[in-house]
Amino acid sequence: MDLRISTRRRSMSALFATVALMNTAQVLASTAGTLIAVEASGPSTSGLPSAAGVIGTALGALLSGALTSRHGRRFALLVGYGSATAGALAASIGAVVGSLIPLLAGLLVLGLGNGAAQLSRYLAADMYPDERKGFALSSVVWAGTIGALTGPLLIAPTADWFGGLSGPLIVAGAAVALAALVSFMLPSDEVTESTKPEGWAVFRRAELRFPLAAMVAAQLTMVAVMTMTPPQLHHLGHGLDVVGWILSAHIFGMFALSPLTGRLADRIGGRGTIGCGIVVLTAATALAIALPTSHTAGLPISLFLLGYGWNLMFVGGSSLISSMVQTRAKGAVDAVIWGSSAFASIGSGYLFGYGGYPFVAAVAGILTLLPVFLLVRRTERTTG
Repeated sequence: MDLRISTRRRSMSALFATVALMNTAQVLASTAGTLIAVEASGPSTSGLPSAAGVIGTALGALLSGALTSRHGRRFALLVGYGSATAGALAASIGAVVGSLIPLLAGLLVLGLGNGAAQLSRYLAADMYPDERKGFALSSVVWAGTIGALTGPLLIAPTADWFGGLSGPLIVAGAAVALAALVSFMLPSDEVTESTKPEGWAVFRRAELRFPLAAMVAAQLTMVAVMTMTPPQLHHLGHGLDVVGWILSAHIFGMFALSPLTGRLADRIGGRGTIGCGIVVLTAATALAIALPTSHTAGLPISLFLLGYGWNLMFVGGSSLISSMVQTRAKGAVDAVIWGSSAFASIGSGYLFGYGGYPFVAAVAGILTLLPVFLLVRRTERTTG
């Protein structure tokens, strides 16, 4: 896609800002939703808000991919962020009346905007030549750092401003409404794909299996270990301060080094970057197995490596997929990736109950190696 430099910069600025705003809203809504669910229906429902957001994100990726292929990127983002604004409003109403149903419905619709935001990394890559696609998409992934770090800091003050947990949801709605306005900075582009879109048929393509397996494996590993880290720390008797700073190390690893990862992907390729990610994720799970009670060194380092290993595989896989398939098919790929988070969240709880935190890390470490076996199998078929 040939764009003038000024237009490309404006588009990148818009994508960066909208992703940062959407991530901030998602963190606010997910955290507040979990607390509201506990207050409204007890601890047994605490996982439902997160699950609703994940399902919404998967559906949003599908919707955004289809709309982009037919009507262009700006229209798709406007629909996604407009829907998210309505979802945040519905969720805030559920918070005010103390009802779980409108809360969950609202968080699911809010997730549609998050799905659009996640797909934005491919929109950024499409504006650059092949040798710079990794840098372009990693720049948009890096925008997640702002939301991941800003969102938690806004929980308490926004709840105080509005006199309850509806406050974070109201501010989340304002953030995604602002994201919709910023989307108007994008040029009114033509339909990006003139040929018939692939959709779900893309999964029959053999060359897609390795990057897809890598991104799903990274997602499963990261979510499983990250989700069970707070219960592990709580079991050890640590307070929220310890939980907070260890998770901060994890979030830093997930997003902050994205530009470095993007340049690495441009230099050594997506496959090489995925290989680096496998090594880092394996080291992270091994450290969690070896030092499951070390809150001063073992777990913080493990969680940082867990985040950066995910980043390497996510950016590396995205750089390969960005030039492989059409936008609608990218939405289907993202739906599979983000949908896997729900299985990881639920499954990790059962694993933790059965064998404890080291067992969760061990299973996650095995999942990390899945792309290696897939690559070896493909190589054997090729040489055979």
